[in-house]
Amino acid sequence: MKQTAYTPIDPDFIDLFLQEIKKDSVRVIYFDADQYPHLKESNGKVTAVLDRRGSGQFMIFANGDEVRTDRIIVYNGKPGPAYDEYDAYALAPLTCKAGYDDNDC
Repeated sequence: MKQTAYTPIDPDFIDLFLQEIKKDSVRVIYFDADQYPHLKESNGKVTAVLDRRGSGQFMIFANGDEVRTDRIIVYNGKPGPAYDEYDAYALAPLTCKAGYDDNDC
């Protein structure tokens, strides 16, 4: 599945990410850009949070990983910008709709 367009995130998340990168290691779990809804994980020292015009904001790891901030589900055990999307996806089978029309409930 093709990666979705960047969705601007609450600026407070950027402030929180900048606080986290002061730590020696940051662990993020995020949606894989190539195989949605599969998840990936990056762990290690974050060197920066960069804004790339037209592509979005990225958390840059010293090991070369680049994670788009709007796809982060959890960072160091805290809910990220994509947590609500993950939660809704995970709970979809528990609803009466489960992919069906509203009239089928």
